[in-house]
Amino acid sequence: MQLAQAAAVVTGGASGLGEATTRALTAKGAAVTILDLQADRAAALVAELGGHTSYVMTDVTDGEQVQAAVAEAAGKGRELRVAVSCAGVGWAARVLSRDGTPHDLDRFTKVIGINLIGTFNVLRLAAAAMAGNQPDEQGERGAIVNTASIAAFDGQIGQIAYAASKAGVAGMTLPAARDLSSIGVRVNTIAPGIIDTPMLAGLPEDTRAALAAGVPFPKRLGTPADYASLAVFLLEHPYLNGETVRMDAALRMPPK
Repeated sequence: MQLAQAAAVVTGGASGLGEATTRALTAKGAAVTILDLQADRAAALVAELGGHTSYVMTDVTDGEQVQAAVAEAAGKGRELRVAVSCAGVGWAARVLSRDGTPHDLDRFTKVIGINLIGTFNVLRLAAAAMAGNQPDEQGERGAIVNTASIAAFDGQIGQIAYAASKAGVAGMTLPAARDLSSIGVRVNTIAPGIIDTPMLAGLPEDTRAALAAGVPFPKRLGTPADYASLAVFLLEHPYLNGETVRMDAALRMPPK
């Protein structure tokens, strides 16, 4: 995949993993459309990066909004060849709380809706746009990278909703790659470990140090730039398809 002159969509592209990916793709010459609900952050990033970077306020669970964003990304004189899904939410609760209260069903549904169904919504609509592209010399029309999590495999106590949603993202990677092989679109997934995103920035320093100490090697928290460099590698490598790649420095999460 040649990223220069390609159009790309990045969900959650205004912060964290998505922001780093937006920056990395822009540096490669791609025209990136940020799909996000954080209007102020997205506008500031577009103003900083300039060029062909743009923003469309998008709820990834809304089919019409995603379709409109994909159409805008593909309507700037470049073919949409890249989609990276980083949008996601978390919610901590046990199946049964200590007092016996069952997990809130609406909360579970929301996490599944954004993390899994939202990812699939973007995948299906981006793939539909890519199907009309001219194939490159290897027959490729596009490449998609989704985001799972270490929790997809090592879900901890209280992570039932998040782990289920991310396991679903990992689980649809191979069938999606097989489904889209007929049109020359590759699908891969990254399963990050403990990443130093804005979510962790608010933790006390001793807590952050303890998290880093539990990582085998390198003994540090992962960074959004680590994720972005792997996303670019997966997009550019023509023979990587249908893979979920753990990016966790050999960490395996304990029960809690």
